Amino acid sequence: MTNGSSSPDQPRHVLCIGGAGYVGSMLVGQLLACGHRVRVLDNLLYDNGHSIARHLGLSAFSFINGDMCDSDCLEKALESVTDVILLAALVGDPICKKYPDEAKRVNLNGARNVFDVLDGKGTDRFLFFSTCSNYGLHAGDELASEESELNPQSLYAETKVSMEQHILENAAEVDFSPTILRLATAFGISARMRFDLSVSEFTRELALGHDLLVYDEDTWRPYCHILDISRAAIAVLEKPAEQVKGEVFNVGNDAGNRTKKMIVEAIMERAKSGHVSYKEGGFDPRDYRVCFDKIRDKLGFQTSYSVETGVDNLLSALKNGIFLNVPGKTNFYGNYEIDSK
Repeated sequence: MTNGSSSPDQPRHVLCIGGAGYVGSMLVGQLLACGHRVRVLDNLLYDNGHSIARHLGLSAFSFINGDMCDSDCLEKALESVTDVILLAALVGDPICKKYPDEAKRVNLNGARNVFDVLDGKGTDRFLFFSTCSNYGLHAGDELASEESELNPQSLYAETKVSMEQHILENAAEVDFSPTILRLATAFGISARMRFDLSVSEFTRELALGHDLLVYDEDTWRPYCHILDISRAAIAVLEKPAEQVKGEVFNVGNDAGNRTKKMIVEAIMERAKSGHVSYKEGGFDPRDYRVCFDKIRDKLGFQTSYSVETGVDNLLSALKNGIFLNVPGKTNFYGNYEIDSK
């Protein structure tokens, strides 16, 4: 492979592995808008090629349909790129629990292989998209920081924690700059829309006047808009390597820490429809609030989109007839089944 390292007079050529997904499809658009070249490697697990179709034909964009666990495919995808952003994974607790072997193959073994193969390739940056779910249960009033103990409550989070450890153990030895981004729970309208995430699921159900049952309404999560997640990744790419190499950053904003009940109340104020009931004893034990001081203080990054903005945008889309056939295309709009093709 040719050395792909970027220089001041040469734009970046970013490989987004998993770039056709919920977050990735929006990140790709933001990278292109910044003037970077972008290549996507994605196996279109959810028949989601439509999410990047708008970029086909652009000279700055290329796409490879393939599995990152395939060594030949990965080598082809890495040709001439300067930076790698690893988004690909079985994302979420339910699908990892349903397909545990595949979760380990992709989220752990495949991810480790991507990291390991980059050494000596002339790569500049490697960004790994992890999750704030790694904090799992974080008791007390103190917010979870990047230095807090990790307490994963699911196979999904366990694979992410293991991959983080692999990166941090080897960060000083590799010839590229790796950075870990622990993402808050994502929301916002995407080219590969998902309705199995809290904000979008609750908003759609209430907008349609449905009865919504919410478990454990007082449990906390941080939430972050997918465009803010994209902006955070670009900020890491554009900062000097010495500021980000071997670093972990929580991605979000303190104001995004909400209970499920707070999310519901924000939606109800706007939707003016539907009915909510609450129940204790759900299957998801996670309860954590997160501190985002580090990414603000070290990188100057702050979010631009509130939960309320995301709700307003989705309500407008639903009112105007977008996303009509969600029940008939559940896997198209969520991470439920692995396509057997």
